[in-house]
Amino acid sequence: MAKFLTNRDDNYAQWYNDLVIKADMAENSVVRGCMVIKPYGYAIWEKIQAELDKMFKATGHVNAYFPLFIPKSFFSKEAKHVEGFAKECAVVTHYRLKKDEKGEGVIVDPEAKLEEELVVRPTSETIIWNSYKNWIHSYRDLPILINQWANVVRWEMRTRLFLRTAEFLWQEGHTAHATREEAVEETERMINVYAEFAEKFMALPVVRGYKSENERFAGAIDTYAIEALMQDGKALQAGTSHFLGQNFAKAFDVQFTDKTGKLDYVWATSWGLSTRMIGALIMAHSDNHGLVLPPKLAPIQVVIIPIYKNRNEAEDISKVALRLKDGLEKKGISVKYDDRDNNKPGWKFADYELKGVPVRIAIGPRDLENNTVEIARRDTLIKETIPQASIYDHVPGLLEDIQNNIFNKASEFLKQNTYRVDKWEEFVDIIENRGGFVMAHWDGTTETEEKIKNETKATIGCIPFDSPREDGKCIYTGKPSKRRVLFARSY
Repeated sequence: MAKFLTNRDDNYAQWYNDLVIKADMAENSVVRGCMVIKPYGYAIWEKIQAELDKMFKATGHVNAYFPLFIPKSFFSKEAKHVEGFAKECAVVTHYRLKKDEKGEGVIVDPEAKLEEELVVRPTSETIIWNSYKNWIHSYRDLPILINQWANVVRWEMRTRLFLRTAEFLWQEGHTAHATREEAVEETERMINVYAEFAEKFMALPVVRGYKSENERFAGAIDTYAIEALMQDGKALQAGTSHFLGQNFAKAFDVQFTDKTGKLDYVWATSWGLSTRMIGALIMAHSDNHGLVLPPKLAPIQVVIIPIYKNRNEAEDISKVALRLKDGLEKKGISVKYDDRDNNKPGWKFADYELKGVPVRIAIGPRDLENNTVEIARRDTLIKETIPQASIYDHVPGLLEDIQNNIFNKASEFLKQNTYRVDKWEEFVDIIENRGGFVMAHWDGTTETEEKIKNETKATIGCIPFDSPREDGKCIYTGKPSKRRVLFARSY
């Protein structure tokens, strides 16, 4: 166990915070509630961006960018939307500073008050649909399939690095369609894209489903979500896709002429995934030694560390190491050769273990004599010695095996910590003492949902798509229910 990491089993929250900071991923900013994403953490986000961007473009989407500032009046046009975000909005009221009377500091210039106050983007539906009004006139202009990579501000009072900060990075898709059917199909398509990304690249099994009315996105007709289970038994909402109906089109008067010449309002969707996915990576896979990164998202997939006693050994080892590095890179693998002489090999081993590098290769004088290398895999910490000649075939297969093993381990954890419960006492016991996903009947009312939340802090993560119709009784009220829903305490 890394000595400077809090034991995960003793204090999960502190372990998480220690790991983010010690692995050099992020730190708290001087701006309250905000974070500085450091190069290693940002490199993971870049990998996430790159893979998602490919998937978006493969489904016909294109990227654009819209303003950070949104006229406050736009939020009043969609009642549920403004109600949902009002408490989190940061508002710009002035555009200039000036020196104070003593000339020692600066104050807001009272004469520089904006004619209309501007909301710093918490989400972009309103500003984008104001633009769509000018872009859409007939069915020939549809569909519009746009994604935006951006930052958003939601004024959170209780924050945690990557999971919940006042400012965070994300992507938000905003699409416009001629029919309800097309919009619903888009909403389903994108939640499936998120699920595929989570499972294929993040090695993170997820449950797909739709949100209860109480948990829907503000202004949506339906919200679909993927829910993941963290190692402390809490759920994390990993991505959402919203069917917005014609709500925003009506709010901004976005109409089009259909093929029959009839005037109708456009149908809309929006969908988003944020830097909280980095938090999900950490909490779903990592251990007391540090990060455990799936190879497909690891900034460094292989690190090569030389072990030597003098300059001659160092030079001989470097020749071999650089040859191996070049050969692996030709296979499309990202490799770092760490020949820094200011840290000993043992320190480097611990550091790259902490940072979750999937494969570590060590080369010493004995390896030169025997034409071998020592390979250690991060997920199991198992070491083996192999011939140098076989490394180019061995490492790609090893990376694939590590990716699969991390996913299989997380899948087994999800399976072992998902419970079907019919009695309230058992429900409370699991939520309070074990954690995990609890599949239980619910009578479908917001009132019951709120009572369960108030008594146990458990919420409905989603109503799984694959939850079959099943007659039962609500876990709380005993009233009739037609299917089970997923309850959990969540981030």
